[in-house]
Amino acid sequence: MTRTGMTRVLATGILAGVAGGLAEVAWVSLYAAVTGWDAATVARGVTDTLRLTTEAPVAAGIAIHMGIAATLGVAVAAALRPLRAQLDAFAFHVAVIGVLAAVWAINFQLVLPVINPAFVTIVPFSVSFVSKLMFGIAAAACLTIADRRRLSRVARS
Repeated sequence: MTRTGMTRVLATGILAGVAGGLAEVAWVSLYAAVTGWDAATVARGVTDTLRLTTEAPVAAGIAIHMGIAATLGVAVAAALRPLRAQLDAFAFHVAVIGVLAAVWAINFQLVLPVINPAFVTIVPFSVSFVSKLMFGIAAAACLTIADRRRLSRVARS
């Protein structure tokens, strides 16, 4: 991969990850609004999982979540880049969402039960799973739009 290609994957991956992270925050906030539950519990859970002590655990949890989301976005963009030219938009969205579903399964079935079992039960599995699917939808949309913009610029030059 060229330096320009790496920069593009990094930039679009960060954007996709931030969009995905925000989609998760929005979904959990909607769940909280509908149920009367406190969405800040998830942010505090993120901070607790990393065993951080801070005066602002909710803000720290959101910042950590967004940093992880950006990193995940870059990983997804890099991993699926070779397939992008072979897939139409729908198939690409399915692939991204599938990757995020796998990430959820690994996190909630293998990793989190070991490092912070309490985090797994903060929200129902269905809510956390839909949250990760929302990440996938938002990330796939960002990656698709970025790809279309790049192709449009190439066609004009």
